[in-house]
Amino acid sequence: MNHSMLSQQTWPCEVAVVGGGPAGLMAAEELARAGVAVHLFDAMPSVGRKFLLAGKGGLNLTHSEPLDVFAHRFGRHEPQLQPLLQEFGPDQIREWARALGVDTFVGTSGRVFPADMKAAPLLRAWLQRLRGMGVRLHMRHRWCGWDDAGDLLFHAPSGNVKVTATAVVLALGGASWARLGSDGAWVPLLKGRGIGVAPLRPSNCGFDVPARKALAGETRREFLQEILGHPPALQTGWTPHFVERHAGQPFKSVAISFTASDGRSFQRKGEFVATATGVEGSLVYAVSALLRDEIEAHGSATFFLDLLPDHSPEHVLVQVRHPRGSRSLSSHLKSRLGIDGVKMGILHEQLSKEQMADPVVLAHAIKAVPVTVVGTRPLDEAISTAGGVDFEGLDAHLMLRAQPGVFCAGEMLDWEAPTGGYLLTACLSTGVRAGRGAAQWVLSRRRPGP
Repeated sequence: MNHSMLSQQTWPCEVAVVGGGPAGLMAAEELARAGVAVHLFDAMPSVGRKFLLAGKGGLNLTHSEPLDVFAHRFGRHEPQLQPLLQEFGPDQIREWARALGVDTFVGTSGRVFPADMKAAPLLRAWLQRLRGMGVRLHMRHRWCGWDDAGDLLFHAPSGNVKVTATAVVLALGGASWARLGSDGAWVPLLKGRGIGVAPLRPSNCGFDVPARKALAGETRREFLQEILGHPPALQTGWTPHFVERHAGQPFKSVAISFTASDGRSFQRKGEFVATATGVEGSLVYAVSALLRDEIEAHGSATFFLDLLPDHSPEHVLVQVRHPRGSRSLSSHLKSRLGIDGVKMGILHEQLSKEQMADPVVLAHAIKAVPVTVVGTRPLDEAISTAGGVDFEGLDAHLMLRAQPGVFCAGEMLDWEAPTGGYLLTACLSTGVRAGRGAAQWVLSRRRPGP
C-alpha cells in the first residue's frame, strides 16, 4: 500500500467502472439501464481516445459474416467468447448504433461501418445518452490498486481519492498505444492479488526481418537511426538500397502463405507495406499471431510471398523465359508480368545475381519468395494486445473468482482477434456481459425497502 494515500478523499458509490474505452462505456450503459448508480473513472482527459483514433480512417464497428464464422476468428478462445457474442454480437451492435441515431452499412469486404464512416458522432451520441442515464464521468483519475480494506485508490487532480464500491468493473485495455491510455500498468496490481494474467504480447503487429548484408555494426545502426529517427533496438532491417527506394511502399495484390511448425496454416490475398526494418499492414496483421508464436517457439518464422497470385506458376515461367533481347531483366519483368517497384526490389533483396539469372529459380521466387522475420515490433506499436486476465479465473459473468464483486471486460482479457470489426465487437460484448453481471451483483445486495 502507498502510505502517501492515507489522508485522502473517500467517495462511496454503487459501481465503479475503471476505464473509459468501449468496454467500460458499454458496461456503464448496462449498469445504468439496470438502475444502478455508476461512476466511471479514466486516467486520460477524455474517454474513448483509442476508439476515436481507430476510427480515423473509417470506424469498423463489426463484421457481417455469419456468427459461427465470426466466432471462429477468436481461435482458441472461441468457446469463451461465443456465448457472449450470441448475447451481444454484430446484429445487436448495429441495432445499438441505430438507437444512437447512427445508421450503418456493409462494405464490399463484409465489414460494417457507420454511414458517415466517422467515430466522433457515435461517441458524442453515446456520451450524451450515458450522461442522461446518470453515469458520472471522472477524468484524469489514475487507478493505483486497492488498499488493505479492498477499496479502490486513485491519483486525481484534486488529490488522492479512495472509492468504496459494491461492485467494480475493470476495463483497462491492453498495452498498445500507451499514449491513449492502454499502458498495461494494471498487470502487477492484479498479479499482486493472486489473479492469473497471461503475458501481454503484440497482436495485429508488424515484424522485423534479420539484418541484411552491406552495412554492419555502428554504420548500419547510424543509417537506420537516420531513417527511423531513433536507434534500432536490434540489428534488423533490409539493405540500405532497399530501404532508400522502397520503405513505406505497399505490396499490392499479393498473397502470403505460412505453415507453422505446429501445423496451423494461413493463406490469403491482400496488401501490406515494407518498412525500414521489415513488414507491416493488414495482410501481415492477419497472420501475425501465427508468426509471433512461431518466433517465440523457434526464434524466427518464414512466410512465402506470392507476388502474382492471379497467375499460375506455369504462366509465370513462360513469361520469364520469353526472349528479352536487349532489354534489362527489370524491363522484361515489368513488360511481361507487371513486376516493378517494391516487388522487383524484394526479388533483388532475396535472390543472388545468379538466382535472378536462372529463369526457373526466378519464376519460383515470384510465386513464393521466402521472407524471414525474427521479431515483432514493440508492443506499444501493435494494433492490439494478446494475453491478459485468464478466463479460468473468471466466472460466467466475467467476475474474478479471487476478487468477488470485481468484473473484467475488454482487451484486458486473454483473447485476441484479427482486425475487421472483431476487436471492437468483443470489447463491446464483454462490456455488456460484465455490466450485466455487476448489476446483478449489486441488485442482489441492496437492502430491501421498508
